[in-house]
Amino acid sequence: MFNVNGKVVGGNAKPYIIAEMSANHGGDIDRAKQTIRAAMLAGADAVKMQTYTPDTMTLDCNKEDFTIPDGLWKGYTLYQLYNEAHTPFEWHRALFEYAGSLGITIFSTPVDETAVDLLEELDTPAYKIASFELTDTPLIEYVASRGKPVFMSTGMSTIEEIANAVECCKKHDNNDILLFHCISSYPADLTDARLGAIRYIRDHFQLEVGLSDHTISNKAALLSVALGAKAIEKHFKPDEKDCGPDSSFSILPDQLRDLVEDCNTAHLAIQSEGLERAGSETFNRRFRRS
Repeated sequence: MFNVNGKVVGGNAKPYIIAEMSANHGGDIDRAKQTIRAAMLAGADAVKMQTYTPDTMTLDCNKEDFTIPDGLWKGYTLYQLYNEAHTPFEWHRALFEYAGSLGITIFSTPVDETAVDLLEELDTPAYKIASFELTDTPLIEYVASRGKPVFMSTGMSTIEEIANAVECCKKHDNNDILLFHCISSYPADLTDARLGAIRYIRDHFQLEVGLSDHTISNKAALLSVALGAKAIEKHFKPDEKDCGPDSSFSILPDQLRDLVEDCNTAHLAIQSEGLERAGSETFNRRFRRS
């Protein structure tokens, strides 16, 4: 277990709930602030951003290799998608300060060293490595060397690739690691959630494990808590507006509030590992047949 801004992640602590803002600001900083406030009011432990520009992610190219052929973002070039979805660097300080004024933790997913440098200037309390960057060894080492907790998504990755990413952190004496089980499909189908991987990853690496959930309900998250998940990351938007590429698989404030409450309840429900009788049974023992 480790600590992020005074809250324990892992061990016997309640599940750490992260509201992923991603592109749901719709290019409007006021909406980004609205998202942060809505997440705080719903009880999330943290809000997560993504720190990149389209130019640090890809090339402005419309060739076949740079065009998405199907799925939610069919027809977009990668540059178009990232241009629409990115959170401008110049917003970051204002959003970090706003989150601080509300008392909610904020951190981000960097995709290159310039993003890490910006986040360090803002004294980010943690980092997230996205599934698509899990094989970016130099980036992971650069992040790990900052000495902050590292959340890493494992979507699309082999066990060897995950092991290499973990080793990159430990190489820099950074053992504050949580591995998110993740299905990198947008949205992901609950029947394809592969939640058994949570226990496998936990036991194989002896690290804290969570779920980065791209399904459209809270079912996978609740099941994952029963399987030992210590953190849940869920895409979040403050209202019904369709404001970006991630909107269709993002939950609303009432759903986030339910997620927090239900995950906490699930955490309490699985506390006993032996045959420890509930105190509520004591009274009824006297009515057994003698």
